[in-house]
Amino acid sequence: MASANEHETGRTEAGGVPGLRRGLAILRLLATSPEPLPAATIAARLGLPRSSTYHLLAELHDAGVVAHLPERRRWAVGLAAFEIGAAYLRHDPLERLAAPALTRLAGRIALDVHLGVLHGRELLYLVRARPPRPSTLVTAVGVRLPAHLTASGRAILAGIELPQRRAVLGAGPFPRRTERGPATLRAVNATLDADRRRGWSIEDGEVSQGFASVAHAVPGPEGTAVAGVSVTFPHHCDPPCGSTFDQLAAQVARATREITRRLGGTPAPVLASDARGVPAPG
Repeated sequence: MASANEHETGRTEAGGVPGLRRGLAILRLLATSPEPLPAATIAARLGLPRSSTYHLLAELHDAGVVAHLPERRRWAVGLAAFEIGAAYLRHDPLERLAAPALTRLAGRIALDVHLGVLHGRELLYLVRARPPRPSTLVTAVGVRLPAHLTASGRAILAGIELPQRRAVLGAGPFPRRTERGPATLRAVNATLDADRRRGWSIEDGEVSQGFASVAHAVPGPEGTAVAGVSVTFPHHCDPPCGSTFDQLAAQVARATREITRRLGGTPAPVLASDARGVPAPG
């Protein structure tokens, strides 16, 4: 018979909290799976009764750490779990490990550099690095902007799996800051899909008129995007001209590879364009 203390703590005589252990096992399985999983598959892989699995998934869903995809009858990591992971990185490791690479990047290209992470549907700026003679608009640390408008936010969203992207974005609305930028879920997804194919992101006058940014995602140890590094520069083009700024993006990629390596992940291969000079954006 369980003691009063066991009832209060939920612990068994053998130690531990079985429900909590099973819930965490489900979360780890979903986090490491390349695609959402049916409940039956989760139960089979973890050796759990189906009834218990459904009960645990319902509890995790109510807490927001797993997401249910009813049209596919599958489960994936939810927004709350994504935010917990981002919160860990925000509490020092990412900022501390990224700062040297960002400072070097700002010095190489003589432009403002930012590092940001997702915070719900917003992009939260954690670090900024400025060149010795800054001349551009800079976004302050701690500022939050709609992730779908910022280059860093798009780079992160394009670098996470579709179920997590859906959990972050929801159905909208998608506000604009200027007359530019995607304003519907279809337009946002089209932008992110194009960024994913290209390998990096750009926004042109969508956050502040007269300025553009390019960004690369920072993959963490598991290969999923955990942050974004962007550079911002004056750019006047009306209507949006779709400039690619390939060489500038390659320099940003060089910094993100360094940060990924410092986080314990495997960086992407070095691009030949990394060794080239960076033309002044116009």
